[in-house]
Amino acid sequence: QVQLVESGGGLVQPGGSLRLSCAASGSIFSIDAMGWYRQAPGKERELVATITSGGSTNYADSVKGRFTISRDNAKNTVYLQMNSLKPEDTAVYYCNVVARRGLIRTIDYWGQGTQVTVSS
Repeated sequence: QVQLVESGGGLVQPGGSLRLSCAASGSIFSIDAMGWYRQAPGKERELVATITSGGSTNYADSVKGRFTISRDNAKNTVYLQMNSLKPEDTAVYYCNVVARRGLIRTIDYWGQGTQVTVSS
């Protein structure tokens, strides 16, 4: 009963910016963390950035200083501000939500993916 809806992807020139959004809806009572992953053709899905409900962030080395993750806990929404985009950032970006289902148990949910293409 949980759905993650992503938006904000598209085509952008190198050096440009995009802002991705992911809104979670359904039976989510508590979210421990939200994040973004990406997958390029022929590549493994990789971590881009995560943020906990308390605001702690984690970034892949390749995006540090360029991407910023943020969230609105009241809206169950996570954002990814992507600046200084490079062609190597081209990938399908997936939203991830870690929902708490108990004291130690969590469940991961995934968005449908949104294409980001960086090209001149």
